[in-house]
Amino acid sequence: MKKVFIKLAAGMAFSVLASAASFAQDGWVSIFNGNNLDGWKVGENASSFKVVDGTIQVAGPRAHLFYDGPVKNHMFKNFEFRAQVKTKPGANSGIYIHTTYQEGGWPSKGYEIQVNNSHTDWKRTGSLYDIQDVKETYVKDDEWYTEYIKVEGKHITIKINDKTVVDYEETDADKRPEGMKNRILSSGTFALQAHDPKSVVFYKDIQVRPLTE
Repeated sequence: MKKVFIKLAAGMAFSVLASAASFAQDGWVSIFNGNNLDGWKVGENASSFKVVDGTIQVAGPRAHLFYDGPVKNHMFKNFEFRAQVKTKPGANSGIYIHTTYQEGGWPSKGYEIQVNNSHTDWKRTGSLYDIQDVKETYVKDDEWYTEYIKVEGKHITIKINDKTVVDYEETDADKRPEGMKNRILSSGTFALQAHDPKSVVFYKDIQVRPLTE
């Protein structure tokens, strides 16, 4: 009986180790530790971002929290990104990609992927903001959902809970109005948006998987 128990325990231990190794090899890396905002940087209105119960709570006047940590030296070109997101009623936020830190204002570089399930702005969660907008609402307020973004070459894929809502090939950037010239794929970091004092949003399990460039 003792030998059987030892074999069973050894088998379970091997299974756990194998599972951990598989997770480590799948390439996903956490960029939010769930405890504090180490590795992130914010300029004006920094109080709009707080860590609450293992999440980043976004609540307050306009501000942007930029990833400034060690993964890829916060410079990403081709990647997969995913985060668990929960919106409160009337909330508006966004996830910027290929952007760069700036002290204030709306980020002038990169694309914004919308987070908005019930705000007055009709451009809903998953929109590639002002480029390929989503009118449908795929998730509800007060429920956790997964927002996924993939950039490879000039292609952007956005999924909400595994449903593809944007499949976009960047071919017309040079034809955009002057104010949209920086809305292009290049390289850069990620940023989370605090849109307005009435918008409350939570982010957790923020991960990135760099792809071959």
